[in-house]
Amino acid sequence: MIRILEVAGIKLGGQCRASFEGQIIDTNEIIAATRRWLERSVIGLNLCPFAEGVYRGDRVRFQVSEQRSASGLLEEFRSELTGLSAADPLVCETALLIHPWVLADFIEYNDFIGVCEAAIDELGLEGELQVAGFHPRYQFAGTQSEDIENYTNRSPYPMLHLLREASVERAVAAVPDTDEIYRRNIRTLRNLGHAGWQRLWRD
Repeated sequence: MIRILEVAGIKLGGQCRASFEGQIIDTNEIIAATRRWLERSVIGLNLCPFAEGVYRGDRVRFQVSEQRSASGLLEEFRSELTGLSAADPLVCETALLIHPWVLADFIEYNDFIGVCEAAIDELGLEGELQVAGFHPRYQFAGTQSEDIENYTNRSPYPMLHLLREASVERAVAAVPDTDEIYRRNIRTLRNLGHAGWQRLWRD
């Protein structure tokens, strides 16, 4: 498998609303914050050189989960897998399953990624689809919690990124040295620093 990257809730007015770190938010706000993060960080800092074309082409599915448990999220993840597998890549290339209600703890979330990988295999989709992780408290092995390089994978809300293996393979084939992407991202974040990261989100 090729890789390109290593709460309580209530219903109001018929729309999903969540309490995330003390703030009441609805699904539109969650998706808007996710788009802002993609545009200013992932695309704006060129952390993933493959992301912009798919995003600008409106081929990213944004799904906000209402699940309150890991088991419920797993079933929804499995449904998203089968849906993405059946979808036309020209219409839906990739999907983000955003889950503000569950797995706010990064250790639990990180363990859940392994469960998701097992689900891909169980559905017979290994070699076709893969999952990548993004989380507000993402932490790479061997780093301290606030090391700036962790921010390459720090999203506004916990989410699971579903990717097509064929798309990843095409993207990787177009880059002479994929390891340089990771090294460049570290340099970008270290040059930016925590103060620069905070400036990204000032309107």
